[in-house]
Amino acid sequence: MKMSFGPFLGATVGLCLLPACVEPVGSTGLAASEADIEAGTEAASDEQPFEVWAVDQSNTNGLAYGGTVYIYDGLSLVGGSGITQVPAEVIDLGGATAALCLGQTGANPVRPHMLFFNAARTHAVLSFVASGHVAIFDAATRAPVACLRTSAGADGARQAHAAVPAPDDSYILVANQNGKLLERIATDYAAGSFAWDPGATLDLARCVAPSGDPCQFPHIRPDNAPICPIIDATGAHGFITLRGGGLFVVDPAATPIGIVGEYDVATVHGNGCGGIEAGGSMFIDSGGGTAANLDQFDVYRFPLTGYAATNAPNTPLPEVVFTDASPDRDAHGMLLTKQGRNVWALDRIRGVAEVFDVATSAHVGTVDLKAPYASDPAPDLMDISPSGNRAFVTLRGPTPLSGDPHASTGTTPGVGVIQLIQAGDSGKLKSITPITNKDAGGVERADPHAIRVRLL
Repeated sequence: MKMSFGPFLGATVGLCLLPACVEPVGSTGLAASEADIEAGTEAASDEQPFEVWAVDQSNTNGLAYGGTVYIYDGLSLVGGSGITQVPAEVIDLGGATAALCLGQTGANPVRPHMLFFNAARTHAVLSFVASGHVAIFDAATRAPVACLRTSAGADGARQAHAAVPAPDDSYILVANQNGKLLERIATDYAAGSFAWDPGATLDLARCVAPSGDPCQFPHIRPDNAPICPIIDATGAHGFITLRGGGLFVVDPAATPIGIVGEYDVATVHGNGCGGIEAGGSMFIDSGGGTAANLDQFDVYRFPLTGYAATNAPNTPLPEVVFTDASPDRDAHGMLLTKQGRNVWALDRIRGVAEVFDVATSAHVGTVDLKAPYASDPAPDLMDISPSGNRAFVTLRGPTPLSGDPHASTGTTPGVGVIQLIQAGDSGKLKSITPITNKDAGGVERADPHAIRVRLL
């Protein structure tokens, strides 16, 4: 999502990505031969058992809140072709989750948006972009165990665009988008303890950067709504993308959260959500999500070291890996392929993925994800199977609830399965498992967004 949603409601893996906004499952287990992968005949036994969790942002049918999480047996998804119906376990967020949120915060949760697992993969963390809730689930039992709500920030607004667990499971970093706050939840998953850490909050609308410049200021960083907080594997740095452009690198564990790197809008364009660590760097994208940014597709490569509050702005300078200002571009979710070989960055408008070589930063090519059964797939976020032979991607619906409608509107809402070829140098959309949620008038409301793989 990367819109401004005013008082209501809305976003990016983004980050993501999430693409993913945290480190992907990676390449584990036994990989099939490239010939088998290309033919689509690899055996299910080549995969370590896993689940695929996909989130539909649309309200629980008949309610003005809720939503749905679909949980698929991963092996059941990999063998299909074309439009395939795959059974799913369903979490109706309008039930126990809404009851818990209402009881603990006094408000119902609206628009589930981004999903991540903690490092131990014992819990799922789900952010609700419209209402500002963060719900935490026991991943094994599927039960909601806690529900918190972000603070009222800029103009009284609050959202939870993305909530990303720390690599050591000690906290969750929350992008309160329209509130323009970066907030932190202290976590002890084993003890079931989850609490806001108010002393950690960074007010991105009113803070002063280490250089002495205002954090938010015209022509520097004009709109500091945080989109995706992307934490490196060590937990030393968080890369905070901003709706209006610019970027902050922060010490996410400091109290309060401290800025150690500041970048302006001329250096990093707006609305980045995709972020992935690879090859000793952090790859970040920007460019999609709002009408003002739909003609820009950028991928940057940031170092993982060299940050300090004493640095000059835009230091260390990121490498511009790719930029395209041609009409109708929309950089969004990102993925690291097996063996850390390539980074994929999705474009929802064009229905493609741009592929980049991690070792050299070279543009490997463009993968067209359209198919006879998906003329406008609108691929959003993605994650990878344990063997690295398949990627799973959410495909947006005809009535998008977040992001600019021109970017986010798709024709086939569901979970797409991408067959990866030659370690991710290329690929193709192999199948789609539809997700549907029609209202009383027959209008399709399903709008899949978050997706994550969980190893079993």
